[in-house]
Amino acid sequence: MAPILSEIVDLADRWLDTRSTPDYPTAYNGLQLASSAESIQRIAAAVDASEHVIHDAIAQSADLLIVHHGLFWGGAAPLTGVRYRKIKAAMDHGLAVYSSHLPLDGHPEMGNGHLLAQALGLKVDASFGAFQGFPIGCGGSVSSMSLEEFSRRVTDAVGRSPHVIASGPRDVARVAVVTGAGGSFLAEASAEGYDTLVTGEGAHHTFAEAHELGVNLVYAGHYATETFGVRALADCLAAHFGIESVFLDHPSNL
Repeated sequence: MAPILSEIVDLADRWLDTRSTPDYPTAYNGLQLASSAESIQRIAAAVDASEHVIHDAIAQSADLLIVHHGLFWGGAAPLTGVRYRKIKAAMDHGLAVYSSHLPLDGHPEMGNGHLLAQALGLKVDASFGAFQGFPIGCGGSVSSMSLEEFSRRVTDAVGRSPHVIASGPRDVARVAVVTGAGGSFLAEASAEGYDTLVTGEGAHHTFAEAHELGVNLVYAGHYATETFGVRALADCLAAHFGIESVFLDHPSNL
């Protein structure tokens, strides 16, 4: 028998330790939009709760959409324009929305950081990049290789060529990983002895900072580094309850 929404939400919250994990005030981790569906037959996963993604989930006959970036990043605002259209479309078609931001970034099994590190062949041995005491990334070692070879490994892992700032050693051995907008963790990477930081994106000044600190900086794309967690969470929930899951790929190329 297909599960009801509350069963899936309770299990996801428990797996991710949603209630006790710190995050930005407008993240609103957990169930963001309920539905009147009697049961959940199909889960869709996506990085962003955009209007395009919501209509894609509806077209895929999904009952639940799991996202990394939820509906309310701008904070409280009138339900007009695109906000109204997105929520009305979801409600009209019985689509519930569940969002997980930092709880999913730092999870040791389904987290973006750990899964990207695994895809890069890192032997993870440390947490990295804490937010209010909660580690959202990880660090580890990789068999010594040239930065060029490591960059090709990043390409294979995320499906796009990264922007590489070759500002550290020519050979890569110790790598820190923080997905999304993690360029601000350069100083921490340097202080903890990493020769390379892999993240999604960062500010302009990180170019100079990377050279000053002597750390290689690999920008692999905000979107591309954060597809891992939602896909894993949806797949694990679907397998647990014996239902279907689908990943909705809508890359920003940023």
